[in-house]
Amino acid sequence: MKIALLSYSTKPRGGVVHTLALAEALAALGEDVTVWSLGRGGDAGFFRPVDPAVRLRIVPFPDGPPGETTGARILRSIAVLRDAFDAAPYDVVHAQDCISANAVGRCVRTVHHLDRFTTPELAACHEKAIVEPYAHVCVSRPVAQELREGWGLAAEVIPNGVAYERFAGVDPVARDRWRSRFGRYVLTVGGIEPRKGSLDLLEAYARLGENDVRLVIAGGETLFDYRDYRARWERRAAELGVEPVVLGPVVDDELPALVSAASVFAFPSLKEGFGLAAMEALAAGVPLVVRDLPVLREVFGSAARFAKTPSSLADALDRAMTTRDPARRDAGRALAAGHTWDRAARLHLAFYRGLG
Repeated sequence: MKIALLSYSTKPRGGVVHTLALAEALAALGEDVTVWSLGRGGDAGFFRPVDPAVRLRIVPFPDGPPGETTGARILRSIAVLRDAFDAAPYDVVHAQDCISANAVGRCVRTVHHLDRFTTPELAACHEKAIVEPYAHVCVSRPVAQELREGWGLAAEVIPNGVAYERFAGVDPVARDRWRSRFGRYVLTVGGIEPRKGSLDLLEAYARLGENDVRLVIAGGETLFDYRDYRARWERRAAELGVEPVVLGPVVDDELPALVSAASVFAFPSLKEGFGLAAMEALAAGVPLVVRDLPVLREVFGSAARFAKTPSSLADALDRAMTTRDPARRDAGRALAAGHTWDRAARLHLAFYRGLG
């Protein structure tokens, strides 16, 4: 089967991690897989090496004019990918986001999570990428339920896989380098943005009141413009008298050790479809605190602690760092180990073959 998987970026976002891992697992099963993406900022490849069994088509996407708005950038992204992509060679065209779904026309679409946007172009992109694909995949049942209730659409539920051994088998020397650098730290991955609940985490960190615990924030490559939110976050940090460590994007090879060395992993997102970064933390044996959302309750169950407010988030982070809980840790590792990309790929193949 010839399969095209499409993503809007080469940067280390959750949907891009998903796309590459799924492509490699499908190729390992003998399928002919090509990953298409836009190469922003001069990128000619992805944030990590990709198995050579997977073909890559990176479409150059030059920087726009000064002052280009988010809406204009969305429309230009769709147009550039549309002009480059040819669906004819493929048996299955599978878009992983609204930009690529708008670009390619008839396709399968994975809806990782549902959002509400105020930018008109982005809101239209989001809606069109839900209603026009002829088949849908969701990475959890609550998101599939949202599709059913909001749009009357039935979606196949196929959970993410997890690179379990990559996070469970971290070199102790690499892990200790991060601990030597930061000591005890609360880690979150995904940058500073509204959907990630960054302001709530900042408030929770200030409530911890422990001078020897750092807040470390990794990641953050995104298409969207969150400068105003980031400015609010920085002002609030100054008001609270706290100085989080903002690493920005972390080299892919260094990420497992950074996660493994954390005292606790915080995942206070306001919208999620699965929580891949949080599942990677469980694979590393790191205590996990997540936002109390139905989707995260379903995905993580007894393996995580849950919180709704900055105050309860602070309490949960404190308990996670000060309470030994080997049963919860073992449950987390078992949960993560059960999510394999091989299984995800096989379920995708069965789904594709059933489309006729």
